[in-house]
Amino acid sequence: MTRGILIVANESPAAAAVAAAARARVQTIAVALVPDRLGPAVKAAHPGEGASAPKASGPAKAADGALPWNPASPVSARSLVVGAENRLGRIDEALLVCSPPPMRRRADELVPAQIDALVDDLVKGWFLAARELALAFRARNAGTLALVLSEAGLGGAKDDVPDLFGSVVAASFRAFAQGLLSSSFRESYRVLAFSSAEAGDDAGFAEFVFKTLDE
Repeated sequence: MTRGILIVANESPAAAAVAAAARARVQTIAVALVPDRLGPAVKAAHPGEGASAPKASGPAKAADGALPWNPASPVSARSLVVGAENRLGRIDEALLVCSPPPMRRRADELVPAQIDALVDDLVKGWFLAARELALAFRARNAGTLALVLSEAGLGGAKDDVPDLFGSVVAASFRAFAQGLLSSSFRESYRVLAFSSAEAGDDAGFAEFVFKTLDE
């Protein structure tokens, strides 16, 4: 039976590269993407925001097996895992791919609704997804949970406004990954963590992740 690979990610070049590397190994994958909730109005008001990170392309946006997911909802996290199991037969490897978008604004420019959305999507969502995947893997006594952090888009020019969000998300995801690693020694499934801050090498980073999983 082929490997069942689930990729849960926010839309980014890193997510696209990971999806492409997965599809080079198996015919069918399942993908769930964090929805973009900043909206065109916000991007128009801050046209330079995230300019250092190119847009994600086909492999993540149009990946076969795209699954709906509301990161803030525990019910949606459960439905995501069930949907992936139905599509793949079983989940052998689940990759949580976080590529934090920078938010270069002054404190007085922050909008409460956007803060809620981004924290739900890029902090809370990983906890809920990891919980459901851990329950599924523990029930099967097998599986691999890989946490993948790409910080390639967080670099800025010397005179840029400091990033008030991306670096916080990256620190949260890193601490979460370290906590899962520390608590997984007696589990029947594997937990692995990967990180990269190199811009322009998403394909190489994704290939390194999968070579480690392959071994």
